[in-house]
Amino acid sequence: MITIVASCSVQPGSTEALKKLALDLVAASRNEAGNVSYDFFEDLSDPATFTFIEAWKDRAAIDSHNATPHFQDFVEKAGPLFAGPLSIGLYRQLS
Repeated sequence: MITIVASCSVQPGSTEALKKLALDLVAASRNEAGNVSYDFFEDLSDPATFTFIEAWKDRAAIDSHNATPHFQDFVEKAGPLFAGPLSIGLYRQLS
């Protein structure tokens, strides 16, 4: 299993737009083959900062997810809302 932790900050006035796009992405992604979990979090100390935590069966499932229309649509529409680059980490569970 591979876990992805992706964090981002959005430009002022963009939080609601990002929330809608992200929640649509989460709903569609949870139905994909190879998805173990897919969650979206808002930072309690900074409401303009968000984190996705996703778990996937393997790298092939991630590659398949990245090629889906709903992921591509999210990337296209959410990209201009970000205040900077996303911080993305991939992790392998050891226990």
